[in-house]
Amino acid sequence: MIGEIITLAMMAFALGMDAFSVSLGMGLLRLRLKQIAYIGLTVGFFHIVMPLAGMAIGRLLSVQLGHMATYIGGALLFILGVQMVIASFHHEQERWLRPVGIGLFLFAFSVSLDSFSVGLSLGIYGVEIVFAVIAFGLTSMVLTWMGLLLGRRFQRWLGTYSEALGGAILLLFACKLLFPL
Repeated sequence: MIGEIITLAMMAFALGMDAFSVSLGMGLLRLRLKQIAYIGLTVGFFHIVMPLAGMAIGRLLSVQLGHMATYIGGALLFILGVQMVIASFHHEQERWLRPVGIGLFLFAFSVSLDSFSVGLSLGIYGVEIVFAVIAFGLTSMVLTWMGLLLGRRFQRWLGTYSEALGGAILLLFACKLLFPL
């Protein structure tokens, strides 16, 4: 039992670090604290729902779908990154994809797709579901907040280049998912 808890805690931290690293780039946008709170809650929620869905489907499907989920997540992060880089060169205030509304759900979905993949494998092994999804959700939420707040702090130092840097970070992370070593 202790070994399973330690393993699930380590998995939760690894999944949360994924959200943390992507949130650093997203935090470079000019976000209010209320938006940061809402983004963290949404990412945490997705990190509960996605592994649950993965665990349910993991009992029915093969592990092959796990690799597909990683590529879908990478493609979504790539789209977000390209949009941020392009938007940084335009001085328009209105952007078509922001971390609000559908943009927020795309962001939360893309960073939680890896937890779907983990859920697929955990569904095959039959772990303690309640502990796993609570650990995944809470850890991802807290690490997302930390990433957004750190990104927000750096945004003040980087000024107008912060959105381009945030987009570049998302693009690099997308490439990491799409082209694993």
